Amino acid sequence: MKTISFSLAISLMIIAAIIGLAAGYYISPEYRQSMYVKEEMNLGKADRFVDLRYINKMIAHHRGAILLAEKIADIAQHSEIKDLAVEIQKNEPMLIKELYDWKKTWYKDNRKISDPIVANFGSADEKVDLRFLNALIAHHEAGIEMTKEIRTKSNRKEILDNADAVENFLSNGLIMLKSWREKWFSVK
Repeated sequence: MKTISFSLAISLMIIAAIIGLAAGYYISPEYRQSMYVKEEMNLGKADRFVDLRYINKMIAHHRGAILLAEKIADIAQHSEIKDLAVEIQKNEPMLIKELYDWKKTWYKDNRKISDPIVANFGSADEKVDLRFLNALIAHHEAGIEMTKEIRTKSNRKEILDNADAVENFLSNGLIMLKSWREKWFSVK
């Protein structure tokens, strides 16, 4: 029985890995993106489960807003942010409930979505509101990207209407948040 040399075995493994990567890129255009942009809220292919993935990610998105609001509520320096935190904690649960209802009705899926990890604002100093604004602005921008993506992949009216409403709300919110950041901290 003949054995192959160690260097030939290593060479064959490298060639197999390259072929595997190339096949992955060819078979799935999202493969490359998902490998290198892990923080992106990619919804994947426009298949029969894209709406479910959107629902799950939007539930996590709304929960993220609640968690940010909970963290800032007692330490915010500006009354506007304290009021915003109260509004978020009051309104977001209703949006989450609607999404869970769709999940259950359309997919018979009762699984709860894990809470996302959100920013830590640190100590309650004069810059805590700036750190909150930066986190919430990034949060809004990520939500807008998700709504734009689902519009290219879904044809379900409820999902498209939800994406329109969420994007409109987040876009208007961005204007407000950025104006506060500029007014209070001179950051554009």
